[in-house]
Amino acid sequence: MEGQTFVVGQEFPDVKAFRNAIKEAAIAQHFELRIIKSDLIRYFAKCATDGCPWRIRAVKLPNAPTFTIRSLEGTHTCGRNAHNGHHQASVDWIVSFIEERLRDNINYKPKDILHDIHKQYGITIPYKQAWRAKERGLAAIYGSSEEGYCLLPSYCEQIKKTNPGSIAEVFTTGVDHRFQRLFVSFYASICGFLNGCLPIIGLGGIQLKSKYLGTLLSATSFDADGGLFPLAFGVVDVETDESWMWFLSELHKALQMNTENMPELTFLSDGHKGIADAVRRKFPNSLHAFCMRHLSESIGKEFKNSRLVHLLWNAAYATTMFGFKEKMAEIEEVSPEAAKWLQQFHPSLWALVYFEGTRYGHLSSNIEEFNTWILEARELPIIQVIATIHIRLMAEFEERRFKSNSWFSVLAPSAEKHILEAIGHASTYQVLRSDQVEFEVLSADRSDIVNIGTRCCSCRDWQLYGIPCSHAVAAFISCRKDVYAFTEKCFTVASYREAYAEQIYPIPGKVEWRKADEACVDDDTRVVRPPKFRRPPGRPEKKRICVEDLNREKHTVHCSRCNQTGHYKTTCKAETCKAEIMDSIEQF
Repeated sequence: MEGQTFVVGQEFPDVKAFRNAIKEAAIAQHFELRIIKSDLIRYFAKCATDGCPWRIRAVKLPNAPTFTIRSLEGTHTCGRNAHNGHHQASVDWIVSFIEERLRDNINYKPKDILHDIHKQYGITIPYKQAWRAKERGLAAIYGSSEEGYCLLPSYCEQIKKTNPGSIAEVFTTGVDHRFQRLFVSFYASICGFLNGCLPIIGLGGIQLKSKYLGTLLSATSFDADGGLFPLAFGVVDVETDESWMWFLSELHKALQMNTENMPELTFLSDGHKGIADAVRRKFPNSLHAFCMRHLSESIGKEFKNSRLVHLLWNAAYATTMFGFKEKMAEIEEVSPEAAKWLQQFHPSLWALVYFEGTRYGHLSSNIEEFNTWILEARELPIIQVIATIHIRLMAEFEERRFKSNSWFSVLAPSAEKHILEAIGHASTYQVLRSDQVEFEVLSADRSDIVNIGTRCCSCRDWQLYGIPCSHAVAAFISCRKDVYAFTEKCFTVASYREAYAEQIYPIPGKVEWRKADEACVDDDTRVVRPPKFRRPPGRPEKKRICVEDLNREKHTVHCSRCNQTGHYKTTCKAETCKAEIMDSIEQF
């Protein structure tokens, strides 16, 4: 548009097209417009700079919407006078500039908008204006946040209608029906988990960034190949102990409705007290453990020592108590404070060797992987967040169903690889048979006892991972038994296919189903209004950390009176206590 020239007689489809063209030209050529007259049949404007003779006049042709330029006077003598902003660069204009970019990239940031406009037009606009344009652009493409809450009941009905057996319920609070909670679990996910997944459920949440905020709570599992398997998710206005109790109550009902015997489950979480209490109450026969990723991140942030993190993982993966204690001794040697800090978390909650149940080698949940599905959609209305998860679930189920058709092994690829490696190691072992079920397996540096009746080995790998270790494989080979018959069913290709056997069906577009349910207009009792809490204006505060401060060694203060660290002579508690004792003696 910088080279755009207008000529007398030039025509435009309608008045809107003409206005857009003159606005684009004014912004690109860096001159301000002063509009004298503008309506549906005529347009008259001049250059806003005093003394500049440039004028333009356009009118509507009779019996047609076409606009044509009638007169064009003078040439600009003002030069480029609009570098630091432009009156024509309104929020609406910025929206039209960024709309296609927003469709391709929801995470198109205001600072990137500023950069692109300056690069293309050479003008600088305020950050707030770019931010408002993005908000308005997202609302134009995906609908407003208010509309998202209003249409929730209809959307939930569509989920249940198109995917029979699925659960989609919205809960409100107060007489004005303010949104409080939403729970969604597709029938395909429920059946897939009960019939084909590992009996492990990861729990976690992620903050949403739309106008009314909220938190997405989720429950995920692992398929036979160790892949992410989303089971259920929900949105709450505020994450509290009560909201976690509600979420796990809904999850329990969803599972109970589809099975007669509730499996023995293991829950993994970040250790949130509300989660632990809810698991204990709603799933009393299950086990709860800490997600090692969260625990390792916590100790890393607390002590800023990567070696401590490495040692913690080694201690968690230790398969013998001796090996665990050895690693804990190394942690204490590196940092006594870190060893003391770890004492607040009982080893049975995070260490593989002390855990009472079976974690099948999974020390961390896959909640973080699930959260990446909606990272970009977090700024969108609540319905768009659900739609994003639904679309991804459809694609993943279809892709994994198709992928598993080419598998001809007994076990899923990751478990099959584990068995083949065990067979390779087993060929170097010597096996001594004690009776029908017990064997002694001799390797170059150790001796292990295998009992195929109780499915255990003294190395404990078989019990902890659910897949026969190399010692057990050596015993099977020696007595000509099928290795695969002693592997947990949840690692088989058959289980993998069971997990994705049910299909997740598409949901019609908003235009098709919103008319079927006029809840937002006619039935006021079903209207869901947004929560009262809104995102505060302006940028959220960030806690900035100086890299130099992280690398700098902390100064340790020393008391010259009691020879202890952590305080000065003037604040020495030992001396204070001594003085108080002496005073009490004197008074006595």
